[in-house]
Formats: sequence, structure tokens, C-alpha cells
Amino acid sequence: MKNISILGCGWLGLPLAKSLLTKGFSVKGSTTSLDKISVLQNTGINAFQVVLSENEISGDIDSFLSNSEILIIDIPPKVRGNSRGNFVAKIQLLIPFIEKTKVKKVLFVSSTSVYPDDNSIITEDTKLQPDSESGKQLVEVELILQSNPNFKTTVIRFGGLLGEDRHPIHFLAGRQNLENPEAPINLIHQIDCVGIIERVIKEDCFGETFNAVTPFHPTRKDYYIQKAIAFNLALPKFDESKSSLGKTILSDKIEGVLNYEFQNKIL
Repeated sequence: MKNISILGCGWLGLPLAKSLLTKGFSVKGSTTSLDKISVLQNTGINAFQVVLSENEISGDIDSFLSNSEILIIDIPPKVRGNSRGNFVAKIQLLIPFIEKTKVKKVLFVSSTSVYPDDNSIITEDTKLQPDSESGKQLVEVELILQSNPNFKTTVIRFGGLLGEDRHPIHFLAGRQNLENPEAPINLIHQIDCVGIIERVIKEDCFGETFNAVTPFHPTRKDYYIQKAIAFNLALPKFDESKSSLGKTILSDKIEGVLNYEFQNKIL
């Protein structure tokens, strides 16, 4: 039985933990909320309250990491405006705690925001030129983790996340003057996020970088209008007076190296 610690049992981390438990793994999970401890425990997760800040880690981080072979880091940067340092500083504080444990494999949940919106075709070899502050910090964290010789880190760069309880059309419905109508979508369903992480673990594929986006790229305009109709919501209106900026992210490496077949291709 493999022991896994999941730092961040939120929207993705919790269903991932539940799925790993059904496959015979022993799972430790963290949450920043004391109220959520019982939710994790009731699913069979060994739950810990762990809070990372720029200056300290509160909670029993040593016990959370002890005896685990794999650490999955699934916490968002939460960077706003021009503020800098928060997320990078948090990970830098975490690394010495990882180094003194049995953890030799790390999986870091990153984002396709590390790539620029320049209307190009994106692969894992594309130069990283993030447009946002959170993307810039993710690039730094990826480098910090993957350059550490004490453990092997696989980075998974997920596209826009959606699931049964989460779809961007609920935010976009009825809005006016939305930009980039002709830009392609780059989304991925929660089912495939879990499936890809589990495949990395099953194949022991650490020390790699993967783009994780469903191979389905209609334009934003076509896709979100279709979804608004399907959900019986007000149609979004797009500003077509400007050129659209976007990117098409390929997940060929996931399909090839991991032999992974996407389960939700229609979104």
C-alpha cells in the first residue's frame, strides 16, 4: 500500500483523495478549515489542518508528511493585482519539511496560465511567458520544485477546470462585451483531472511535465453560446470589434506517454 499526502483537499483534492482510497492507497489530506476536518475524516482520509503563509506553516506539517512516499500539492496561488511573493514564499517554506521525510515523489498541480495568449499552438516545449501574476509565480514554483535533487517532481498544467458543480457559463451568462470570441477554449473536466493524476502515479511517471487540456477547442463564442442554450441561461454577448487573443493547448504528451484516453471529450 502506498502512502500519499494531498496538500489541499478542495475542489480537486477531495475527489482525488476519495478515488485513491478506493484503489487501496492510504491518504492523508490537508485543509485550511477546521470545520472541514470532519468532512475529510468521514471519507476515510487522515485529515490535518495545515495553513501555509509567507512566514510560517501552522499545523502539524511533520505528521502530515511522515511516512508518505508521494506528495500532491494542490493549492492555488491566490495572487491578486500586482502583489508578489506569497505563493513562492509558501512553497519555499514547505520544501525543507519535504526534504526531511520519506517523500521522494511530488506532483504539483499547475496551470496553463504559464503560457502566453499569442494565438500559438502550445506544447510542453513552448517557452513560458505568463501574462498574469499568478502564472509568473507558478513558473517560479515549478522551477523550484523540479530543480530540487531530493525528490522528483511531475508538473501537470491543467486548463480551465469544470465539473458537475462548476462551469464557467454560470459566470459568463448574460454578460456583455466579452473579449476574444474567436479564441479556442482549453478546458478539462474534474473526472479527467483525477484520472490523469492517478495515471501518473500508476505509471510512476515522475520528473515530467504535462499539459492537461481536453482535445476539444471550439471558439469561446460558439462554445459558451451553446452552453448558455443548453443550461437555459441568458446568452453572453461578445465584443467582435477587436482581434481575439488565445492559444490552443495540446495534450498529445499525456495521450502518448501516459497512454491516457480522455473520459469527458465533449465538455
